[in-house]
Amino acid sequence: MSLISIKRRRSFPIAAEQVIRTPEERTAAQAKAKGKSTSKAKAATPKRKGGRPKGSSTKAKTDVVLNSELIRISTLILALLARIGSLFRLTYLVLDGHFGTNAALQMALRCNLQLISKLRSDSALFLPYDGPYAGHGPHRIYGDKLNPRAIPQHFLCQTSVANQIETCIYQVSARHKSFAQALNVVVLVKTNLTTQAQAHVLLFSSDLALSWELLMDYYCLRFQLEFNFRDAKQHWGLEDFMNISPIAVTNAANLALFMVNLSYRLLLDFRRSHLDFSLLDLKALARGYRYMEETIQLLPQKPEPFLLTQIFNRVTALGQIHAPYPVLVPP
Repeated sequence: MSLISIKRRRSFPIAAEQVIRTPEERTAAQAKAKGKSTSKAKAATPKRKGGRPKGSSTKAKTDVVLNSELIRISTLILALLARIGSLFRLTYLVLDGHFGTNAALQMALRCNLQLISKLRSDSALFLPYDGPYAGHGPHRIYGDKLNPRAIPQHFLCQTSVANQIETCIYQVSARHKSFAQALNVVVLVKTNLTTQAQAHVLLFSSDLALSWELLMDYYCLRFQLEFNFRDAKQHWGLEDFMNISPIAVTNAANLALFMVNLSYRLLLDFRRSHLDFSLLDLKALARGYRYMEETIQLLPQKPEPFLLTQIFNRVTALGQIHAPYPVLVPP
């Protein structure tokens, strides 16, 4: 889990939890990956007749039972909210398309957050019903089915063309029969003007008042989390540690992600005067400082401060691409 700064447009890892699957969960995951269920699952699920089972009652869509994955996420969220307290207010929970479900939306609402996620491209969406009451039974809430590639023009928000690709952005309040409430849906339709091939993406939020610009921007910022994993793997050992026990694995993963935040904070100081100072420069500086410290301890007498400064500048600048300190050459 990460906090994303809208101002800095950067993700900051804040919590990580190791998932240890039970043998049953591993078996189910393997069966799902192969695209077929196990023989036990087939035997335990007899075929039933079509239609509604006798004696069943209507269940509220808001009364969902969270699976183990959503329970883990909600536990992390509630712990984070308790830790933050009144320091600042969190409003949105951004999850990828795997969590574009009613269960994930209800989990976010239970944590007093608004969900931003993505629907499947083949999701059946319906416009709200605005016709007359039929005079009997419950009021209709589902209107005409929404075709993402033939949306009425009054829902169009923006059109742009780049490299013979036309992008049309629509925003509409729509309903999905699996969700308990109406959704704020942003539809991106891309058309190849040469071949007329089309593709579309369905983003949504539970916040009906959220503008399409912010909804798209917030969902795109979710990708900053991938850069955290890139840095943790490339620079801080997330991909290389050899621990195998649960506690050691948790410590190694959290340490790697902690170093992502710490290194970013250190880089801010250097970039005030050297904008090109990179993470590799920071590691070279720390490594050079360590080499110099060990070497100075072997000398029978500590050098004069001016000479010590020269040694520091020379040694720490050896592996840097953009050295922040000028190299002082002795006369």
